[in-house]
Amino acid sequence: MTAEGALDAVMAVMDSSFDPHWREAWTRAQVSDSLVMPSTFLLLGDGEGKAIADGPATGFVLSRQALDEEELLLIAVRPEARGRGLGARLLQTYIAAARRRGVRRIFLEMRANNPAHRLYSRCGFAPIGTRPRYYRAVDGRAIDAITFARDLDD
Repeated sequence: MTAEGALDAVMAVMDSSFDPHWREAWTRAQVSDSLVMPSTFLLLGDGEGKAIADGPATGFVLSRQALDEEELLLIAVRPEARGRGLGARLLQTYIAAARRRGVRRIFLEMRANNPAHRLYSRCGFAPIGTRPRYYRAVDGRAIDAITFARDLDD
């Protein structure tokens, strides 16, 4: 898949997956700028949670690596594909790929009221910190950020 095709796939999933109220979606320029960095990794997933190189995506993971640590920047699954374990399979596929890259610890951050908390916990991530009032919803409400981590030597 071309870089432009990968960007289109990410944006199609993101546009359908993120509620604008929470202001979590990235712009096309933000994703594009991230994808050209050599430390950024993109995993596109099909309807089974398997990595794909081409075609329309049902989900994606975008991450950034620094030495043996990685930050999971974004994960999304199309709303019509949710509730079937796809997010967990996509996350496990991503974790396996990160291990192959030599990653020993993955971090992620999410808003405190995000239902993805259950997914992250089931996949071995544990909360390690809070940033009070870090996110701001469209209505101006401040929401804490929770930082999670998972060690990969387990």
